[in-house]
This record gives sequence, C-alpha cells and structure tokens, in this order.
Amino acid sequence: MEINALNKLFGNMDIYLLDQLLKGRFNKEMIILDAGCGEGRNTHYFIQQGYKILGTDSNPTAISMARIAAKTLDPTFDTQRFQVANVEELPFHDGAFNVIISSAVMHFANDLTHFTAMMQEQMRVLAQGGLFWLRMCTDAGGCFTGMAATSDKKQKLPDGTERFILTDELAQKIMQQYGLMPLEPAKSVLVHGQRAMGVFLLQKGRFK
Repeated sequence: MEINALNKLFGNMDIYLLDQLLKGRFNKEMIILDAGCGEGRNTHYFIQQGYKILGTDSNPTAISMARIAAKTLDPTFDTQRFQVANVEELPFHDGAFNVIISSAVMHFANDLTHFTAMMQEQMRVLAQGGLFWLRMCTDAGGCFTGMAATSDKKQKLPDGTERFILTDELAQKIMQQYGLMPLEPAKSVLVHGQRAMGVFLLQKGRFK
C-alpha cells in the first residue's frame, strides 16, 4: 500500500494504539470511547471502518474539529458521538463501553485528587471485562534521578514541562483498586533527558 493510502487510512493514530489494532484487540461489536480525544486523531480509522466509537474532550473547538473530520471521513457518521465533557464528568451510564482509549490525557491531572476522579469516572463507564488503553507520562528510565518526584501533584519534567506522573506504586494501586489486569507488559518510551511515556493495556474485572 502506498504511503498516501496508509496516511488516509490511519491518519495520525498513536503508534502504540495501532499496535493493538494490528494485534486484533478490537472488533466492531465493541463500543469504544476515546476519552480526551482532542480533534479525534485516534478515531479516524475506526470511523472509516464502521466501528462504534465515541469521543469526548473538554475543548469545544477540538470537538468541532473532530466532528468535521468524522463527517468528511464518513458522511453517515452521527457527529453527536463527539461530545464536550471533562474526563471526570462523562455523560454516559455505568458500564457503557467495552474499550476506553486514554491517550496523553491523564498526565494533565492537576494533582492526585484530580487524577483519582478521572480514573474513577472512566472505570465507572467501562464494562466488566472491558479494555483500558492508557498512555501517559511515567517515572520509568530514571527520568527523575535527583529530582523531587511525587505522586500527588504535577512534576516538573527535565524538558521544562509539567505533568502528573504515573509511578509504579500508583499504577499498582489503581490496578488493585479497580481490578485491572495487564494483558501485556507495560512499556515506556524514554526520550533521553526529557520524559518517559508509558503505554498500558489493562482489562477490568480480571481480579480483585
């Protein structure tokens, strides 16, 4: 397949989400939520292929752009599937989704209380047995050597930005709290001297 055709099909999808797609993790019977979808870059393939995907974002402009892109990709797509909403206040019933995509969103939590509220709300709308695909900043690879990294507030990264960091300790805590089981080993991409971005594929309800 030519590069232009690949770009049209997958767009700017996160490479690690594409990895899970190629592994056959998703099917068209699943109801998928992209929580914090931005302009919808991770939804384009799913829209073109007829998956049941919805998206939320706190930015009305981003949602408008996501709706325009969706309608361009599929004129029959119901643009009301994209809604303005904070991750900690999702307008859906309990257990509504089989998959939640959380790409580079959770590390914008203000502090541990905010992070916990975001996690709790996503777990509320995720059905038992559902998949939680999470990508966010972690403390892997020694990014915080010599720095006062904490798990209760944003941390200043070596690249000068501020992010809420998912530590190993906090990851273990939320997995136990919500009954989440890793379906494969967690991975972190280390940008030397700047940050580490972790990728997690978790299943809800595998154990408590």
